[in-house]
Amino acid sequence: MPERLLLSGPRLADGRTVDVRLSAGRVEAVGTPGSLSPPAPSGPRGGDDDARVDLTGYLLLPAPAEPHAHHDTALTGVRAGSAPPPDTPVDLRRRVTEAALAQLGHGATAQRSHVRIGDARGLAALEAALDARRALRGLADLTAVAAPRLLTGLAGADNRAQLHDAAKMGADALGGCPDLDPDPAGYVDVVLGVAGEHGRAVDLHTEGDDPARLARLASAAAAHRAGVTIGPCTGLALLPPAAAARAADRLAAAGITVVCLPQGPCALSPGRRPERAATPVRLLTAAGVRVAAGGGALRDAANPVGRGDPLEAAFLLAWRGECRAPEAYAAVSGRARAALGLPEVRIDAGFPAELLAVRGETVEEALSLAYSRLVIHRGRIVARTSAVREYGDPPPGSPPGGRGVPRQATG
Repeated sequence: MPERLLLSGPRLADGRTVDVRLSAGRVEAVGTPGSLSPPAPSGPRGGDDDARVDLTGYLLLPAPAEPHAHHDTALTGVRAGSAPPPDTPVDLRRRVTEAALAQLGHGATAQRSHVRIGDARGLAALEAALDARRALRGLADLTAVAAPRLLTGLAGADNRAQLHDAAKMGADALGGCPDLDPDPAGYVDVVLGVAGEHGRAVDLHTEGDDPARLARLASAAAAHRAGVTIGPCTGLALLPPAAAARAADRLAAAGITVVCLPQGPCALSPGRRPERAATPVRLLTAAGVRVAAGGGALRDAANPVGRGDPLEAAFLLAWRGECRAPEAYAAVSGRARAALGLPEVRIDAGFPAELLAVRGETVEEALSLAYSRLVIHRGRIVARTSAVREYGDPPPGSPPGGRGVPRQATG
């Protein structure tokens, strides 16, 4: 793929139509249409590595990110009566890679996958995720969260040791679901302690239905320098309003990021939340909590029809009235990247060239009609999806107005 690109004629979210020049993995310049020359040729092959991409009719946005995936269980959903898919190291690597590529095709150039460790599986799934990370280098940035099931008492002794091993192997964050442990507070203490020792971020799955437990977590997280993310906190929606508001204030004061999962439960969900419970995004945002949105399950037992599409997550946030479309997109792009500790992306000179072009003129159109997409990672085109919709001829005898029906449309 060309290392230098001139993106010609896309529309930005603020309504401007521009040309954007990319070079060395960053936005080099943004100008009015026709004002930018192609990127300067370099090397003995001259301009062979340069390209002009016509994005007329496209909306250009900062690329989304996936802050809460489960690539090790992705693509394992089976129909009743079918045998479960194999779980060998080769199959794990294949599933993780395929899941990451599926999300990349939707636009997620950075992805964080929660990966089960411990118990009978040991560190096999983490090894598969790290192998996939190396294989995908240059296409997408994949990071892994080591997530043991039990950590406290005698039953969690082996998993505590494996949590240390996971950090040494290269897990980018440590986490899991405290709600599944007999001692949730002790679980959090172990994760924070090991993460602090190894300088890792913390990313915990919790339903957030215990205000006292959340308060203790917020107090401990405030001192953790590598960052703390929790989610989906659907239990907050079931608390009395005053208790939920106090919990949100504590999370905001501690600088904790909350990741909601608008598309449904994920592999770490305890399975006790009523279907109507959803993360109270408006409550958390009003308190000053940074709220990002993730995809959760991708066609596994937790959500057999999960798509892993960040734009669908943003669509659901906007559709449910949690926020307007631009804020919903920010939840899967800028705030999701911040949750992963990544630098800000803006379509301005000097910023990372992590971009998504979708058919449409507004963010609202992008969230409802984004079939055609072009994905740019580190200044290079890494995925492209083109959709063409065709219509048949009007039936004989149709009114004259029927002749105006378009034969093709793209979206």
